[in-house]
Amino acid sequence: MHNDADVPRSNKERAIFIIGVLVSLLHIYFNIFAVLPTLLQNALHFAGFALLCALVYPSRTGSEAKRRQAVLVSFDVLLGILAAFCAIYMITMEDAIYARGVHLSRVEWIAGTLLILTAMEFTRRTTGWIIPLLIVLALTYVGWWGSMISGVFKFSGLTPETILFRSVYGDDGIFGGIARISSSFVFMFILFGAFLLRSGAGEFVINLARAAAGRLIGGPGLVAVFASGLTGTISGSAVANTASTGVITIPLMKRAGFDPKFAAGIEAAASTGGQLMPPIMGAGAFVMASYTQIPYTTIVLYSFLPAVLYFATVGFFVRVEAKRIGLKAADDEDLKVLNVIKTGGLPFLLPISALIGLLIYGYTPTYAAGISIVAVIISSWLTPNRMGFRAIAEALALGARNMVMTAVLLCSVGLVVNVIATTGIGNTFSLMITNWSGDSLIIAITLIALASLVLGMGLPVTAAYIVLGTLSAPALYNLIADAKIVEIIAAGALSEEAKAVLMIAIPDQLHLLSQQVDLDQARHILAAVPQDLLGTVREMALSPQTTMFATLSAHLIIFWLSQDSNVTPPVCLAAFTGAAIAGTPPMSTGLQSWKIAKGLYLVPLLFAYTPILGGSWPAILSVSFFALLGMYAFTCALQGHMENHIGMPTRVLLLIMAFFLIMPSTVLIQMGAATALMVTVMYNVRPKRSRT
Repeated sequence: MHNDADVPRSNKERAIFIIGVLVSLLHIYFNIFAVLPTLLQNALHFAGFALLCALVYPSRTGSEAKRRQAVLVSFDVLLGILAAFCAIYMITMEDAIYARGVHLSRVEWIAGTLLILTAMEFTRRTTGWIIPLLIVLALTYVGWWGSMISGVFKFSGLTPETILFRSVYGDDGIFGGIARISSSFVFMFILFGAFLLRSGAGEFVINLARAAAGRLIGGPGLVAVFASGLTGTISGSAVANTASTGVITIPLMKRAGFDPKFAAGIEAAASTGGQLMPPIMGAGAFVMASYTQIPYTTIVLYSFLPAVLYFATVGFFVRVEAKRIGLKAADDEDLKVLNVIKTGGLPFLLPISALIGLLIYGYTPTYAAGISIVAVIISSWLTPNRMGFRAIAEALALGARNMVMTAVLLCSVGLVVNVIATTGIGNTFSLMITNWSGDSLIIAITLIALASLVLGMGLPVTAAYIVLGTLSAPALYNLIADAKIVEIIAAGALSEEAKAVLMIAIPDQLHLLSQQVDLDQARHILAAVPQDLLGTVREMALSPQTTMFATLSAHLIIFWLSQDSNVTPPVCLAAFTGAAIAGTPPMSTGLQSWKIAKGLYLVPLLFAYTPILGGSWPAILSVSFFALLGMYAFTCALQGHMENHIGMPTRVLLLIMAFFLIMPSTVLIQMGAATALMVTVMYNVRPKRSRT
């Protein structure tokens, strides 16, 4: 069905619509039907979205802008055209620059400088001042003030010509690896989400969640949890998720009796979880796949149960709060799951199933997304909301518009990553984390969480993950890998190749390597290895699969922690969006969302200390089961309520149970803690007798 709200009503809106359709068609062409040189593809990607950004994010807003609208629109259009021209011009001149011995002409100097300046300006318009300031700091560091400081961060400096050349043509520059991810994986999945939304999948998600959870205790809150988890397969943004589902779920929760701040906090926390739920997981999953060279399918496969644990934690908060304030199950929800699926489920279920099947079967994510888009269109014809030419054009325009901020951001942040890669700051920062943490994994995770929170105040979560992953993932990987090696040494199972290396490093302790020792002795042995040989020891001691999962653990820890800026004050955009819908104070709403989203901090501990990644499936399921019980105990202890009010002694006991259930323990200890939890629950279910 055609929606009049989608009709462009002004010349500017028509221009955005037409450019959006053309940009989407261009991306479909070079992702599905053609193979273009990487730099050219990424330059076209930036050029199209720079032009869109100039119109979607005008230079000024407000009453003054309305009075001078024609002049400002003309300026924005010229700036967008200039940025697009400079991007394409610089790529077409690459061969000529190499022919001159990597020297830039005056025109190329001007075009390259304008390219960087316009990229910074459009990033400022879309995400604020933080990224442009980081770009300025990074570029001036390698060209100027890096040589003026002392210590480990001293850098001798590059010539301005080298800086400009590497910024444009470098593997990590503005048209480098991150821009490649943006122009391929990320865009195609954002476009897939736009087609799902235009086909009516958003309404289907809400109705399915209401049918599945509406009649349960705290049903409206659980609807928010389910809907946000499902919407995470469509939306690439926690803020967009909050805005789209929150306008329905937050009023539902308020009418049911939930406190407005709690309702907004639940929606923000659940929407943040949409970034963690496979198969899409926001843009970060594709960046992770590119950085780690771990198959995308492996990342999403092992991310599913952790995401379920996170949403279960949010659901526990809903259930406990509903019991605390005495809510009853709703009896006015007459939606049935089967009826919802029959009336509007095909445009959602069939394309998602096709997407997952194609990814599992081994097709590339871009191809899988392209076929799934076709599946959306075909399946829509089996419903009343058939997608015709106009609806397809609207979906193309919507996908491009939804991608503007991400595209500009991912291209521009390459300027910072390029400097980090050129100077080796990432390795230095990793060594600093290792030294500050004293080889303690939990302290390292705490330091990274604090850094993530600070970065998240000014960066979108994808950019925060990119920066943190570049800086701290090596240190985290080393600590996780060393913990694995300690276990291998303690078991006397070190490979002969690793023993040969250690024979050179610590010949006096070689006799201990062929027998079982306790963990403290194993740590002492590894600590005696010189730093310059540790990398070789890790390569020799760990199998390729163990190395892969240690890398995945490090990156997933950082990826999860980078999400906390959505829900953690003082800057928590998802919570602020929920507060605007609920009409509540933003900061206190942010505190609510921060409390509810505790899974963001608990699940990374599972990545670090348990075999939930890379273990056998019985071990993974066992860890997940006991962690689920532990998170319930933790939630009840935090809220001071189970089925009834609980006192401080019970809360302390629940925290102890949660610790043994979540952290690595023997199965007997975990079973004992689980039994104690069940006894506590059964005791708590009994109605409290009034004193006479």
